[in-house]
Amino acid sequence: MKFLTGSFFKKYLLPGFVFQSVVIAGGYGTGRELVEYFLSYGPLGGLLGMLLTTAMWAILLAVTFEFSRKFHAYDYRTFFNKLLGPFWFIFEILYFILLFIVLAVIGSAAGVIIRDNFGIPYIIGVMIMLAAIGFLTFKGSNMIEKFLSSWSILLYILYGLFLIAALLKFGPRIQENFSNGVMLSRWSLGGFKYALYNLGVIPVILFCLNHIETRKEAVSAGLIGGLIGIMPGFLFYIAVVSYYPAVLGQEIPAVFILQKIGSPLLLISFQVILFGTLIETGTGLIHAFNQRIQSALRAKGKELPQWQRPLVAAVLLLIGLGISTFGLIDLIAKGYGTISWGFFVVFVIPIISLGIYKIIHRKNPGKLKNKKESEYEAQNNEKTTFH
Repeated sequence: MKFLTGSFFKKYLLPGFVFQSVVIAGGYGTGRELVEYFLSYGPLGGLLGMLLTTAMWAILLAVTFEFSRKFHAYDYRTFFNKLLGPFWFIFEILYFILLFIVLAVIGSAAGVIIRDNFGIPYIIGVMIMLAAIGFLTFKGSNMIEKFLSSWSILLYILYGLFLIAALLKFGPRIQENFSNGVMLSRWSLGGFKYALYNLGVIPVILFCLNHIETRKEAVSAGLIGGLIGIMPGFLFYIAVVSYYPAVLGQEIPAVFILQKIGSPLLLISFQVILFGTLIETGTGLIHAFNQRIQSALRAKGKELPQWQRPLVAAVLLLIGLGISTFGLIDLIAKGYGTISWGFFVVFVIPIISLGIYKIIHRKNPGKLKNKKESEYEAQNNEKTTFH
């Protein structure tokens, strides 16, 4: 795994893999999001929506990465304090709503995967996920970076095999459905909304950006990150088109397609990898909140005790599980769609307007900071690890 510790990987690829890791399991890994926001507009309409999402991700990631580098903002509290000033807390309100919706989704999915595929009680799956997230948050940023990036590479390999198997089994069906050219109206709205609510998790990955040193690295990492984030979804989308429109009503479309393929080994492997993506997303979201707490405490000259990190994870995940009773499809269709517009107003518009302005007009930070602010940012810029 020497590749994962190299300078090139950390600067240009790690942010994209971490972004993809945090995005994937809120329904992406199960295929539910891709069906809801893309395939529901027809095979061709969904493909165009996916291209729109990719472009939006790439641009916003690039600007965000450069703003983070420029202002040494490696947690969302610092980032939005620099971007929105005293109104930064509005993002945190939206983030908490998103956090609990996503934790509800992954908690529900974890229990379903373990119960339906391995015959293990629902609660055991939830407890395994909770223990894994608690362990990773306890170990800190260094361990989290390694886990998220390593698991993402495994996921890429599996999705590649998934696509190959689907093409071999359903090649003519896939070709026919794409050839029909079904493109329902408002496909752009689906791609736009999907991009927006996922952009809300970009501030979650700020902790891994302190390897970036120049504007070229920041912008390049952002553009590459957009492609890294969407590629597994693109591979899955091609495969799932084979059973359009029957797949639209499936709660976990990925399992539905794998069962149609008829490969027990691929199905089991997918379940294991999918369960890992649930851990990835939960860990990323909760770690970002822990980093926000750490940032606030450091401003007061204090530190977040190591043992409290998994405790925070447990409390947040249990609250999310209480929400999961609403059902996976309803959570994704209603919860995510509504909050998309909040992130558009609070994050997207400010970063592409005020954020770019501040990047351009940012003077030498060393001449502007007082001693206390400089010490705080220096501490915040350090890579947090726990051993």
